[in-house]
Amino acid sequence: MEFVKGHGTENDFVILPDLDDQLDLTPARVQALCDRQRGLGADGVLRVVRVEGKWFMDYRNADGSIAEMCGNGLRVFARYLVDAGHQPQGEFVVGTRAGDRTVVTHPDGSVTNDMGPARVTGTSIAAVDGQGIGGFAVDVGNPHLACVTETPVESFDLTVPPGIDPVIFPHGVNVELINTIGDNALRMRVYERGVGETRSCGTGTVASVASWLAGQGKTTGSATVDVLGGQVFVTIEPTTSTLTGPAVLVARGELDKSWWDALA
Repeated sequence: MEFVKGHGTENDFVILPDLDDQLDLTPARVQALCDRQRGLGADGVLRVVRVEGKWFMDYRNADGSIAEMCGNGLRVFARYLVDAGHQPQGEFVVGTRAGDRTVVTHPDGSVTNDMGPARVTGTSIAAVDGQGIGGFAVDVGNPHLACVTETPVESFDLTVPPGIDPVIFPHGVNVELINTIGDNALRMRVYERGVGETRSCGTGTVASVASWLAGQGKTTGSATVDVLGGQVFVTIEPTTSTLTGPAVLVARGELDKSWWDALA
């Protein structure tokens, strides 16, 4: 079985082409693939499948759970489709559980995603290192709690999950910690539900910019966002948002059949 390994600002994924929709991608198999000791190692799995005549990104978190959307994964998914010859360079549509998303692949390897609307739905508090940090709840097809703080984000301990309000977030939430570092420039760290801290989170960067704007009483604007794995550019518009950043394919190979079958 073919696999490809790639990353978007060091948020890394195992890509599994399944063009005929035959793959039994169980949580146990996802967990094993993403394990950095007993598998290939990744923050998630991108299954490439055709559904009703269009490409569909079946995204799974490292713990095997299903996620609605992944911005970095969508860029890597689009880059794979072009690299594999399934799509020409340029603009096309990818289906996700959060809805259809338009992507534009660029000659330099970067990709621009239409991320859909970033909806600020309220406020809440994340408990990190024993302190409560207020932020905005933002829906980018998946849930986020994006918290702008004056405390340097590099000082926080994200080896344990931030505390959240289970009434507001009954299915968990991605938590972003954000510093303003210049004019229209942010720095972010993220704890992703089902994964832990990652080097980047595409939907999290969109949520971060939306939260930063909401804190200023604004609903539109743009900013660069520095993450541990690099930098992306986010624009928040009245009815949608866009994310532009790198998408890198690192390696390709074949999974061992006996290893895969043993995980059934």
